[in-house]
Amino acid sequence: MADAPPTSELTLGPLGFEHLTAVLDLGHRVYDTDAMPYTGWSLSAVAGHLDAPDSACLVMLDGDRVAGFVLGSLSFEQRADWGYLEWIAVDPAYQGRGAASRLVKECCARLAAAGAVCVVTDVERRNTASAGLMRRNGFTEKATVSLFVRPLVDSADGSARADTGAPRRHLTRAAAERVR
Repeated sequence: MADAPPTSELTLGPLGFEHLTAVLDLGHRVYDTDAMPYTGWSLSAVAGHLDAPDSACLVMLDGDRVAGFVLGSLSFEQRADWGYLEWIAVDPAYQGRGAASRLVKECCARLAAAGAVCVVTDVERRNTASAGLMRRNGFTEKATVSLFVRPLVDSADGSARADTGAPRRHLTRAAAERVR
């Protein structure tokens, strides 16, 4: 979708089925899945959030156009009392207007109303804009996690398998959950 200038005041609303395509498109445009492969999401992973009883999944709209979104869920790892701000993106045409902070604040408010005692999120270390957003909205760094990668070998001499140009399969959040 071409970058169109914002046309009106942005409105915040719940994520609905009608937003799924635009949310996936925006998320895949603004995230570098090579930096952190599990930032790639599938349709089923995003749609699964629509069934949550206490939804903290929101869209920021410019008319009918999705200018940004946030996906939040109640429970993080084994902590049912922690919320998880899982995925947030704002279209570059709308950045600098406070949309991301509005999404973070409303997501956190909804998670708190659903019983969360804190909210956890993760930010790739080179994503300084997102780290700044989280700090401005009350998040503090509590742990650093490194993603370790081991290239697979397929020859007797131990050389790494070459990139064959085959389509890459991205690990979705749902797949990451099954692996844990």
